[in-house]
Amino acid sequence: EVQLQASGGGLVQAGGSLRLACAASGFTFDEYAIGWFRQAPGKEREGVSCISSRPARTYYADSVKGRFTISTDNAKNTAYLRMNSLKPEDTAVYYCAAVLVGSSWYLNANVVSWGQGTLVTVSS
Repeated sequence: EVQLQASGGGLVQAGGSLRLACAASGFTFDEYAIGWFRQAPGKEREGVSCISSRPARTYYADSVKGRFTISTDNAKNTAYLRMNSLKPEDTAVYYCAAVLVGSSWYLNANVVSWGQGTLVTVSS
């Protein structure tokens, strides 16, 4: 069974950093890519970043390029999202998901399984 568990959210001041973790089980990163999504209050969920191993590729939303870095630790079957230079507009519930590899990874149709969310709050 594909399962994912996100952690690492919290309260941080603007300009600060956080690292989210996504512990995966029931699959390997060769089988599915890992996508990070977020949903801010009153807004639709959006794709933030994605990492695949075959092919080795990363994707970032324009709003986080240069500030967020996605990575994986295959030995731990865990994916990470390092978030630097956080802004109040980054405040959201962040979710990780197993997704199908490709440039349309962020579409609901390509999500294999969702993890539960972790709340990130950035104060100004």
